[in-house]
Amino acid sequence: MERKLRYKSGRFEITLGLEEDGNGPSVVLLPALSSISTRHEMHPLSERLASDFRVASVDWPGFGDCPRPRCDLSPEILSRFLDWFLTEVAPLPHGIVAPGHAATYALHQAVHRPGTTGRLVLVAPTWRGPLPTVLNGEPAWFARIRAAADRPVVGPLLYRMNVSRFVILKMARGHVYDDREWLSGQRLSAKLSITRTQGARYGSIRFVTGGLDRVESRESFLDLARRANVPILVLYGDKTPRKSRAEIEALAEIPGVRTERLPRGKLAIHEEFPDSVADAAMSFLCENQRQSMAAPN
Repeated sequence: MERKLRYKSGRFEITLGLEEDGNGPSVVLLPALSSISTRHEMHPLSERLASDFRVASVDWPGFGDCPRPRCDLSPEILSRFLDWFLTEVAPLPHGIVAPGHAATYALHQAVHRPGTTGRLVLVAPTWRGPLPTVLNGEPAWFARIRAAADRPVVGPLLYRMNVSRFVILKMARGHVYDDREWLSGQRLSAKLSITRTQGARYGSIRFVTGGLDRVESRESFLDLARRANVPILVLYGDKTPRKSRAEIEALAEIPGVRTERLPRGKLAIHEEFPDSVADAAMSFLCENQRQSMAAPN
């Protein structure tokens, strides 16, 4: 079932898309943060998990397929939204499935709002935006790019260069999808249409330039996982790009964090290989039920 969700915080107000399906313990699916991400990328997982869980998938403020207001989007705004969603809309979830940057926000929520997240399934988790990852840092001129993107004339031109068909395909084939032809035809048309949503440039430019990075260093990223105090499963694909893979595999050294490398996939394994991701997630999310059934009376 699809419906619209109205979120308001201070002067910031936005309409977001929400999908719900299934029955049982609540599981929240958080889409990645990217120029082409919406709740729809979580639909294949939702279909597979809905047999055992009540699944809810929601767009992030500044992303999705609804018109987006001009806003100086920040990590604090996104964290406030996630806290609101997990207390007012889908309270006390049994688990959260979060790919990409959404994973770091889920970890941050678990640390700073204990008791609101349940089990965490982190899918190819990232903490640093694309340009800071490429440049291995965030130079001061990134802030000037973000400011320029907000201007009426230069902003749309700058944004269109960032989300042209050529750039989207280069990005997708380079580090997002394993199969170079997976993003084509109707899939490509759907992704390109997301980039043309009214107000899309505000969140997109901030994500790409690191303006939505919830933490500032690998150590801070790992520290969230150490302090989360909830069961954590990390899933990633065998073809994960080198820099992202190093960050992910560093999580494996943390006690209590379980990692599983799937035989195929890059950063969007939840979209491209939903069966493998759903099977691993389902097994992890159902552990409590199996343990309860096995316990003697």
